[in-house]
Amino acid sequence: MPLVNVMVNSRAYTIACDDGEEDHLKALAAEVDSKVSELLGSVGQVGDQRLILMAALLLADEKHVADSRLETLQRQFEEEKGAREELGGRAERSEGAAADVLENAVKRIEDIAAKLKAA
Repeated sequence: MPLVNVMVNSRAYTIACDDGEEDHLKALAAEVDSKVSELLGSVGQVGDQRLILMAALLLADEKHVADSRLETLQRQFEEEKGAREELGGRAERSEGAAADVLENAVKRIEDIAAKLKAA
């Protein structure tokens, strides 16, 4: 299991991860460090634990908002999918009705042609 050195709030942390996850872990740490830097600008140095906790809460809030948006988009997709399926069903029924009308018209024309031929 590889060990990765990351920097958050100008402090080095060594974290273990699975093989191949090193770059991903570094990117995540950079995201946390970015949030910590934002907080430093607004609340100042209030201690590593508090800054990291606040950064984690901000990131969790962003995830919550993204999850809510995703849920809304999924619900809209399902509603639109249902509407498309209903329209498809209506189109099939309309095609069937049109085919029946056409079939009846053909039968009447054939009947008229047969009567004219017999006359």
